[in-house]
Amino acid sequence: MAITKESVLEQLRKVNDPELHRDLVSLGMVKAVTCDGGQVAVKIELTTPACPLKDQIEGDVRRAIEALGDGVAGIEVEFTANVKAGGNRTEENNPLPDVKHIVAVGAGKGGVGKSTVSVNLAVGLARAGAAVGLLDGDIYGPSLPTMLGIRGQEIAARGNMMLPFEVHGVRAMTIGALVSDDKPLIWRGPMAHGAFRDLVTRTLWGELDYLVIDLPPGTGDVPLSMSQMLPLTGAVVVCTPQRVAQDDAARAVAMFQQLHVPLLGVVENMSYFIGDDGKTYDIFGRGGAEAMASRLSVPFLGAVPINMALRAHSDEGCPGENFEAGSELGKSLDGLAGSLAGQISITANAADAAGPTLSVS
Repeated sequence: MAITKESVLEQLRKVNDPELHRDLVSLGMVKAVTCDGGQVAVKIELTTPACPLKDQIEGDVRRAIEALGDGVAGIEVEFTANVKAGGNRTEENNPLPDVKHIVAVGAGKGGVGKSTVSVNLAVGLARAGAAVGLLDGDIYGPSLPTMLGIRGQEIAARGNMMLPFEVHGVRAMTIGALVSDDKPLIWRGPMAHGAFRDLVTRTLWGELDYLVIDLPPGTGDVPLSMSQMLPLTGAVVVCTPQRVAQDDAARAVAMFQQLHVPLLGVVENMSYFIGDDGKTYDIFGRGGAEAMASRLSVPFLGAVPINMALRAHSDEGCPGENFEAGSELGKSLDGLAGSLAGQISITANAADAAGPTLSVS
């Protein structure tokens, strides 16, 4: 039987995206099919360059085409990626119309590694090929100047707009670059709102697939300002495994739910430690944050171990070195970025599938 474009497309209608649970054809992910003497070439457009299930999709596509029989002499699968904008975005009153997805990273308390997770999520997404911005929304204790290695560097301007720092593949902005290192940052509510607003709206972000916002710990003024000001795709909550941290993280989850911000997932930081003896030590009770996520019906994005290299690279301002090829740390951080990208695609697809609503009273 001759292999035709139509027969290939019919087979691809049997292949579902593993996360979106719809077939590749109806999702519009099949961008081209060519058949030449039994040689089949397919171009698939992924919903994110950080797709964690790319290999599974390729395998499913190949098996579906091979099922056409002996007429298939060879298969070539080419992938592209296009991050689709979030379904909750509107041009009206949107200060960042060129940003497809805005993701807040929060925590119920300080000291759980929220900034570390924010930085490495942003760098991980950028390494996968996405255009990524990183906003240091922690206006009380900004950490990005140290973690990104930009301490002491001055912000460039274009007119009355600030140009973000372009480091480690991301565009970053932090209030830490606007004040001296030893100056205490003391903000009343309106001042905190104004400072956050200026960081967001007076930065020339350009076109971005993702903007990651590192929030202050707790449930105060900045998260409220952010939810009122920006069309958020969703939020990530960082938690360490022990019960006392879970209690505070659960409050952060409840805050985002009350603000009608979708929960993209929970990250368990400082999950475990691997000693020089090769043994794994669950210092804070590994799995606690994952259990909390399950209890609250929130996706679990992954666990990050206590790692001396991670600490050193954060202090030295070189987060890209955390992703050293083949390292356990790099695998966990790449997995984290991929899981987040997947949840963003699921959330955006769900918003589109829901469609517009009309309320009549």
